Amino acid sequence: MDNKSIIIAIDGFSSCGKSTMAKDLARRIGYIYVDSGAMYRAVTLYCLDNRLINDGVVDTQRLASAMGEIVISFANNPTSGKQETYLNGVCVEQEIRNMRVSNSVSLVSQIDFVREALVAQQRRLGEAKGIVMDGRDIGTAVFPDAELKIFVTASARTRAERRAAEMQAAGENADIDAIERNIAMRDEMDMTRKISPLRKAHDAIELDNSRMTIDEQNAWLLARYEETIARL
Repeated sequence: MDNKSIIIAIDGFSSCGKSTMAKDLARRIGYIYVDSGAMYRAVTLYCLDNRLINDGVVDTQRLASAMGEIVISFANNPTSGKQETYLNGVCVEQEIRNMRVSNSVSLVSQIDFVREALVAQQRRLGEAKGIVMDGRDIGTAVFPDAELKIFVTASARTRAERRAAEMQAAGENADIDAIERNIAMRDEMDMTRKISPLRKAHDAIELDNSRMTIDEQNAWLLARYEETIARL
Protein backbone atom coordinates (compact mmCIF):
# COMPACT_ATOMS: atom_id res chain seq x y z
CA MET A 1 0.00 0.00 0.00
CA ASP A 2 1.27 3.49 -0.72
CA ASN A 3 1.25 6.27 1.84
CA LYS A 4 -2.14 7.42 0.59
CA SER A 5 -3.98 4.24 1.52
CA ILE A 6 -7.11 5.14 3.46
CA ILE A 7 -10.08 3.65 5.24
CA ILE A 8 -13.38 3.93 3.39
CA ALA A 9 -16.48 3.50 5.57
CA ILE A 10 -19.82 2.92 3.83
CA ASP A 11 -22.88 2.95 6.08
CA GLY A 12 -26.59 2.97 5.35
CA PHE A 13 -29.87 1.13 5.45
CA SER A 14 -30.24 -2.55 4.61
CA SER A 15 -30.47 -3.57 0.96
CA CYS A 16 -29.22 -0.22 -0.32
CA GLY A 17 -26.51 -1.74 -2.45
CA LYS A 18 -23.71 -0.87 -0.03
CA SER A 19 -21.94 -4.19 -0.51
CA THR A 20 -22.20 -4.04 -4.30
CA MET A 21 -20.57 -0.63 -4.52
CA ALA A 22 -18.03 -1.38 -1.80
CA LYS A 23 -16.90 -4.57 -3.52
CA ASP A 24 -16.61 -2.81 -6.87
CA LEU A 25 -14.54 0.03 -5.44
CA ALA A 26 -12.23 -2.32 -3.53
CA ARG A 27 -11.61 -4.33 -6.69
CA ARG A 28 -10.88 -1.22 -8.76
CA ILE A 29 -8.43 0.35 -6.34
CA GLY A 30 -6.84 -2.81 -4.96
CA TYR A 31 -8.20 -2.49 -1.42
CA ILE A 32 -9.44 -5.19 0.93
CA TYR A 33 -13.23 -5.42 1.21
CA VAL A 34 -14.97 -6.41 4.45
CA ASP A 35 -18.73 -6.98 4.68
CA SER A 36 -19.39 -6.26 8.36
CA GLY A 37 -23.07 -7.11 7.95
CA ALA A 38 -22.13 -10.63 6.89
CA MET A 39 -20.37 -11.05 10.22
CA TYR A 40 -23.55 -10.28 12.16
CA ARG A 41 -25.53 -12.52 9.82
CA ALA A 42 -23.10 -15.36 10.45
CA VAL A 43 -23.54 -15.03 14.22
CA THR A 44 -27.30 -14.98 13.67
CA LEU A 45 -27.13 -18.15 11.59
CA TYR A 46 -25.15 -19.80 14.38
CA CYS A 47 -27.85 -18.79 16.85
CA LEU A 48 -30.65 -20.14 14.68
CA ASP A 49 -28.89 -23.43 13.93
CA ASN A 50 -28.13 -23.94 17.61
CA ARG A 51 -31.58 -22.90 18.84
CA LEU A 52 -30.36 -19.81 20.65
CA ILE A 53 -33.31 -17.77 19.32
CA ASN A 54 -36.79 -18.75 20.45
CA ASP A 55 -39.97 -16.72 19.87
CA GLY A 56 -37.93 -13.66 18.95
CA VAL A 57 -35.77 -13.81 22.08
CA VAL A 58 -32.02 -14.50 22.05
CA ASP A 59 -30.58 -16.70 24.78
CA THR A 60 -27.80 -14.24 25.57
CA GLN A 61 -26.28 -16.38 28.32
CA ARG A 62 -25.69 -19.31 25.97
CA LEU A 63 -24.58 -17.00 23.16
CA ALA A 64 -22.03 -15.28 25.41
CA SER A 65 -20.58 -18.68 26.26
CA ALA A 66 -20.49 -19.66 22.59
CA MET A 67 -18.85 -16.50 21.20
CA GLY A 68 -15.38 -18.00 21.60
CA GLU A 69 -16.43 -20.87 19.33
CA ILE A 70 -17.72 -18.62 16.53
CA VAL A 71 -15.03 -18.04 13.93
CA ILE A 72 -15.93 -15.87 10.94
CA SER A 73 -13.66 -15.57 7.93
CA PHE A 74 -13.76 -14.49 4.31
CA ALA A 75 -12.33 -16.11 1.18
CA ASN A 76 -12.61 -15.55 -2.54
CA ASN A 77 -14.43 -18.19 -4.58
CA PRO A 78 -11.93 -19.18 -7.30
CA THR A 79 -14.74 -19.92 -9.76
CA SER A 80 -16.88 -16.80 -9.37
CA GLY A 81 -14.13 -14.50 -8.10
CA LYS A 82 -16.54 -13.29 -5.41
CA GLN A 83 -15.84 -13.05 -1.70
CA GLU A 84 -17.74 -15.54 0.45
CA THR A 85 -18.39 -15.74 4.18
CA TYR A 86 -17.33 -18.74 6.25
CA LEU A 87 -18.64 -19.74 9.66
CA ASN A 88 -16.34 -22.13 11.51
CA GLY A 89 -14.75 -23.15 8.22
CA VAL A 90 -18.01 -23.75 6.32
CA CYS A 91 -19.17 -21.48 3.50
CA VAL A 92 -22.48 -19.91 4.55
CA GLU A 93 -22.74 -17.14 1.95
CA GLN A 94 -26.13 -18.28 0.63
CA GLU A 95 -27.59 -19.24 4.01
CA ILE A 96 -26.89 -15.85 5.62
CA ARG A 97 -28.74 -13.98 2.87
CA ASN A 98 -32.11 -15.70 3.22
CA MET A 99 -35.17 -14.36 5.03
CA ARG A 100 -34.70 -16.75 7.94
CA VAL A 101 -31.54 -14.87 8.90
CA SER A 102 -32.84 -11.46 7.78
CA ASN A 103 -35.77 -11.73 10.17
CA SER A 104 -33.49 -12.22 13.19
CA VAL A 105 -30.23 -10.40 12.47
CA SER A 106 -31.32 -7.15 14.13
CA LEU A 107 -32.03 -9.08 17.35
CA VAL A 108 -28.46 -10.33 17.43
CA SER A 109 -26.71 -7.20 16.17
CA GLN A 110 -28.02 -5.07 19.04
CA ILE A 111 -26.46 -7.29 21.74
CA ASP A 112 -23.59 -5.40 23.34
CA PHE A 113 -21.07 -8.25 23.69
CA VAL A 114 -21.68 -9.36 20.07
CA ARG A 115 -21.00 -5.86 18.78
CA GLU A 116 -17.93 -5.48 20.98
CA ALA A 117 -16.44 -8.73 19.70
CA LEU A 118 -17.12 -8.02 16.03
CA VAL A 119 -16.06 -4.36 16.20
CA ALA A 120 -12.75 -5.48 17.69
CA GLN A 121 -12.28 -7.88 14.75
CA GLN A 122 -13.20 -5.17 12.27
CA ARG A 123 -10.73 -2.69 13.75
CA ARG A 124 -7.94 -5.24 13.52
CA LEU A 125 -8.72 -5.71 9.85
CA GLY A 126 -8.38 -1.96 9.28
CA GLU A 127 -5.10 -1.41 11.11
CA ALA A 128 -3.06 -1.32 7.89
CA LYS A 129 -5.66 0.83 6.09
CA GLY A 130 -6.31 0.15 2.40
CA ILE A 131 -9.74 -1.18 3.32
CA VAL A 132 -13.36 -0.69 2.24
CA MET A 133 -15.89 -1.74 4.88
CA ASP A 134 -19.66 -1.42 4.80
CA GLY A 135 -22.25 -1.78 7.51
CA ARG A 136 -24.39 0.25 9.91
CA ASP A 137 -21.87 1.88 12.24
CA ILE A 138 -18.54 1.80 10.40
CA GLY A 139 -18.12 5.57 10.13
CA THR A 140 -19.58 6.31 13.56
CA ALA A 141 -18.30 3.53 15.85
CA VAL A 142 -15.79 1.28 14.11
CA PHE A 143 -13.70 3.85 12.21
CA PRO A 144 -14.78 7.35 13.32
CA ASP A 145 -11.54 8.73 11.83
CA ALA A 146 -12.00 7.15 8.39
CA GLU A 147 -10.80 9.44 5.63
CA LEU A 148 -13.89 8.81 3.47
CA LYS A 149 -17.35 8.15 4.86
CA ILE A 150 -20.43 7.46 2.75
CA PHE A 151 -24.04 7.11 3.96
CA VAL A 152 -26.32 5.29 1.50
CA THR A 153 -30.10 5.43 1.45
CA ALA A 154 -32.96 4.47 -0.86
CA SER A 155 -36.72 4.05 -0.59
CA ALA A 156 -37.95 0.93 1.23
CA ARG A 157 -39.79 -0.30 -1.86
CA THR A 158 -36.73 0.06 -4.06
CA ARG A 159 -34.70 -1.88 -1.54
CA ALA A 160 -37.34 -4.62 -1.34
CA GLU A 161 -37.33 -4.98 -5.12
CA ARG A 162 -33.54 -5.27 -5.14
CA ARG A 163 -33.49 -7.91 -2.42
CA ALA A 164 -36.25 -9.87 -4.18
CA ALA A 165 -34.25 -9.85 -7.40
CA GLU A 166 -31.21 -11.21 -5.54
CA MET A 167 -33.26 -13.98 -3.98
CA GLN A 168 -34.89 -14.92 -7.28
CA ALA A 169 -31.50 -15.02 -8.98
CA ALA A 170 -30.42 -17.50 -6.29
CA GLY A 171 -33.47 -19.65 -7.03
CA GLU A 172 -35.46 -18.62 -3.95
CA ASN A 173 -39.07 -17.52 -3.76
CA ALA A 174 -39.47 -13.82 -2.97
CA ASP A 175 -42.52 -11.96 -1.64
CA ILE A 176 -41.76 -8.27 -2.22
CA ASP A 177 -44.38 -7.05 0.27
CA ALA A 178 -43.02 -9.35 3.00
CA ILE A 179 -39.48 -8.22 2.22
CA GLU A 180 -40.53 -4.56 2.42
CA ARG A 181 -42.10 -5.15 5.84
CA ASN A 182 -38.92 -6.86 7.00
CA ILE A 183 -36.83 -3.92 5.75
CA ALA A 184 -39.04 -1.40 7.58
CA MET A 185 -38.78 -3.45 10.77
CA ARG A 186 -34.98 -3.64 10.48
CA ASP A 187 -34.71 0.09 9.80
CA GLU A 188 -36.62 0.83 12.99
CA MET A 189 -34.57 -1.58 15.08
CA ASP A 190 -31.27 -0.37 13.62
CA MET A 191 -32.05 3.30 14.26
CA THR A 192 -33.40 2.84 17.79
CA ARG A 193 -31.02 0.27 19.28
CA LYS A 194 -29.05 1.45 22.31
CA ILE A 195 -25.66 0.23 21.07
CA SER A 196 -24.27 2.05 18.00
CA PRO A 197 -27.60 2.98 16.36
CA LEU A 198 -27.68 3.52 12.61
CA ARG A 199 -27.09 7.18 11.88
CA LYS A 200 -25.25 9.32 9.40
CA ALA A 201 -21.84 10.50 10.61
CA HIS A 202 -21.57 14.29 10.68
CA ASP A 203 -18.81 14.20 8.04
CA ALA A 204 -20.34 11.51 5.80
CA ILE A 205 -21.39 12.16 2.21
CA GLU A 206 -24.98 11.04 1.62
CA LEU A 207 -25.99 9.10 -1.47
CA ASP A 208 -29.64 8.36 -2.33
CA ASN A 209 -29.30 5.73 -5.05
CA SER A 210 -33.03 5.00 -5.48
CA ARG A 211 -32.92 6.07 -9.12
CA MET A 212 -29.34 5.14 -9.94
CA THR A 213 -28.03 2.16 -11.88
CA ILE A 214 -25.25 0.05 -10.41
CA ASP A 215 -22.79 1.54 -12.91
CA GLU A 216 -23.84 5.07 -11.95
CA GLN A 217 -23.43 4.50 -8.22
CA ASN A 218 -20.09 2.79 -8.74
CA ALA A 219 -18.83 5.71 -10.81
CA TRP A 220 -20.08 8.17 -8.17
CA LEU A 221 -18.21 6.34 -5.40
CA LEU A 222 -15.00 6.09 -7.41
CA ALA A 223 -15.14 9.86 -7.98
CA ARG A 224 -15.51 10.48 -4.23
CA TYR A 225 -12.49 8.26 -3.57
CA GLU A 226 -10.39 10.09 -6.16
CA GLU A 227 -11.39 13.44 -4.67
CA THR A 228 -10.40 12.27 -1.19
CA ILE A 229 -7.02 10.94 -2.31
CA ALA A 230 -6.33 14.20 -4.19
CA ARG A 231 -6.84 16.16 -0.95
CA LEU A 232 -4.30 14.14 1.03
